[in-house]
Amino acid sequence: MVRNTRILATRILLTGGVISLSAPAAADFIKDSKASLELRNFYFNRDFRQTNAAQSKQEEWAQGFLLRYESGYTEGLIGVGFDALGLEGVKLDSSPDRAGSGLLKRHSYTPNGSQDEYGELGLTAKLQASRSVLKLGTLLPKLPTILANDSRLLPQTFEGGQLTSLEIEGMTVDAGRLTQVNQRDSSNNEDMGITRTGAKGITTQNVASDKFDFASLNYKWTSNLATAYSYGHLDNFYSQHLVNLAYLLPVTTGQSLKTDLRFARSTDDGGSNVDNNAFGAMFTYNLGGHAFGLGYQGMSGDTGYAYVNGADAFLVNFVQIGDFASKDEKSWQVRYDYNFAAIGVPGLTFMTRYINGDNIDLGSNRPEGKEWERDTDIGYVVQSGPLKNVGVKWRNATVRSTHFGSDLDENRLIVSYTLPIW
Repeated sequence: MVRNTRILATRILLTGGVISLSAPAAADFIKDSKASLELRNFYFNRDFRQTNAAQSKQEEWAQGFLLRYESGYTEGLIGVGFDALGLEGVKLDSSPDRAGSGLLKRHSYTPNGSQDEYGELGLTAKLQASRSVLKLGTLLPKLPTILANDSRLLPQTFEGGQLTSLEIEGMTVDAGRLTQVNQRDSSNNEDMGITRTGAKGITTQNVASDKFDFASLNYKWTSNLATAYSYGHLDNFYSQHLVNLAYLLPVTTGQSLKTDLRFARSTDDGGSNVDNNAFGAMFTYNLGGHAFGLGYQGMSGDTGYAYVNGADAFLVNFVQIGDFASKDEKSWQVRYDYNFAAIGVPGLTFMTRYINGDNIDLGSNRPEGKEWERDTDIGYVVQSGPLKNVGVKWRNATVRSTHFGSDLDENRLIVSYTLPIW
C-alpha cells in the first residue's frame, strides 16, 4: 500500500521536475504550482429490505489516497503546464457476499469479490493564452451536461479535451470532447454508456460510445443573478440542451431567498429512443443558520432523463441514492439545513431532506410506480489543534418504492483529511 502510493508520488514529482527544468523562464511554473494529499477513509453499508433481493447487503470499508499536483504556467504568449492525479484505493474489509458498494474494484477472477487494492495515475497537459485554458488528458468535468461523480472512495475521471474561456467579464465558456471514462471503482478507461437506473424506459442499439461533445455558457448578470445554457451529445445515444437560472434575492439582514430553475430537452441520436423533457425548481430560504428548501421535478416525454453512466445528473432531485428521473415521474422535495456556526460551533453542519415521487410509467398493464427517499447528513470539520481540518461525515438514507426498484437502508461514514504538500 505505502509502496504503491510512493510510486504514484514519485512519478508525479519526477514528471514535474522534467517539465520545469526543460521549460524556459519557468519561475511562474514552479512558484504557482501546488500539491496536496487527501486521505479518505470510507465505510459503506447498504441493507436491501425487499424479500426477493438477490443480495442481502453491501458492506465494505476502504482507505483512499488522492495525490493532486497542479503546476503553474511557463512565461510567454502561450503558457505551458500540467496537472497530475494519483489515486489509490485499499481494501480494509469486504467479502464476496458483501461486495459491490462502489468503493473497490471487482476481481476479474473471483465472482463478486473485491481487489485488495487498485489505483491509477492521470496526467493532464494544459495551455494558457490570455484568460483561456485548454486541458488535454485526465479531466473531472463539472458542467450541467457532464458531472464527474465523486461520491465514493475515488472519483470518476474522464479522458479528453476541455477549453475554458473567461475572456468576457462575467462569462464562462466551456467546450470539449470526452472519449473515455474511468469509473469510481475501476482503474481502466472504457467507452461511455447511458445510465440504466430507475424505470426510464430507454432502449439503445449500441452498448457504448467513445465520443461525448459538450459546450456550456454561463453568464453572471449581477452578483445575484446568473443564467446558463449547456449542450451535451453522447454519440449514437442522445443530444441534450439544458438551460438554468439562479437568482439570490436579499430579503433583509441575514435572510435571503434563492431560486434555482432548470429545464433540459433530450432527444435520441439515431441509436436510441431517448425523448425527455425535464423541469426542476428549487427554492431555498436562508434565515441565519437555517435554510428551508422546497423543490419540484417533473419528467415528460417517451422516456426518462438521459445522462452518462456513472456520472451525476444536473437535477434538483438527484440525491444520495435516487435521481427521481423515471418516465413521467413527478417528485417533490422538502429540505432543511442548519449551520451550527450560528450558535458558536463552526465546522458542524446538519442536513435532512425528503423526496416523494409518483406517476412513474412502468409500461402497459402495469400499475403506477411510486418511490420516496429520506436523507440525513451530519458533518464536522475540526477547526483547530493537531487534528485541524480533519472532517467526519455520517450520511444516512432510506429508500422505498412500489412496483419497481429496491427498498434499502444505507449508512456511509467518511473521515477525510487533506495535507498540503506545497
